[in-house]
Amino acid sequence: MKLPQDLASLYPFKSHFFRTENGHNLHYLDEGNCTGVPTLFLHGNPTWSFFYRNLINQFKHLCRCIAPDHIGCGLSEKPSEENFKYDLKSHSENINALLNHLKISKVNLVVHDWGGAIGLAAFRNKTHLINKLVILNTAAFQSQDVPKRILICRLPVIGSLLVRGLNLFAKGASIMASTNSLSPEVKRGFLYPYDGWQNRIGVWKFVKDIPYEKTHPTRCILQETEDSLKNYEGTPKIACWGMKDFCFHGGFLKIWTNIFPEMVVCKFSESGHYLLEDDLEGCRSKIEPFLFS
Repeated sequence: MKLPQDLASLYPFKSHFFRTENGHNLHYLDEGNCTGVPTLFLHGNPTWSFFYRNLINQFKHLCRCIAPDHIGCGLSEKPSEENFKYDLKSHSENINALLNHLKISKVNLVVHDWGGAIGLAAFRNKTHLINKLVILNTAAFQSQDVPKRILICRLPVIGSLLVRGLNLFAKGASIMASTNSLSPEVKRGFLYPYDGWQNRIGVWKFVKDIPYEKTHPTRCILQETEDSLKNYEGTPKIACWGMKDFCFHGGFLKIWTNIFPEMVVCKFSESGHYLLEDDLEGCRSKIEPFLFS
């Protein structure tokens, strides 16, 4: 997919593509040519690298910024479920493969939503390669605290019709995930990659991959990821948290602070899940000195 000109002005970056081991084209941004530790931005569902556009515009003069779109998301290829597993393990392996391709080992890691589980799963056996960690309304540990509106989207038949047929998951997020009304242009940017049944497969499969059931196959790698969190004791960490998030609410932040009691915590009382849309300047003012001072 290629952005139309009006959206390209919001997302003024050169597109790059990496061919994964499964033979799928993974889209990513690679902005800035500064030396030093690159910053890796990992998005969640139903967003894409568009979520980080404003931070990247400001940080590309300070560091190299890498922001992939997970397979099935954004401008990446959206293969059928027969050709890609669409699970936490596969997404995390793609991150490792991309970094190997770019010859990047150590990173500053910025994560949001599913990006937390994916990024920390990718580094679960090499936690020393995360230089600094920025946590934005996410989780990387077991939890059955899932909103009913999301559980409904996981139901067989009904869920696929809601998510893939009516696009209610992505459309709903564009309304419920921000406490400020997104402009029509920004809303269109978030929704642009998910314009039809096949192009919404990643959104649907992310919902299905929530390890809600005790027998869910993703629980194993998520437990490994949770177990690895103790290894970040000496890693500088900051959490920027939208306290009006309907999904990753303040209870998830409390779990993070129990895991990382030394972590710097910045609460944004009037921000929701899309906190970079609700208070970009507030987030930037905390993240920039943390990463670059």
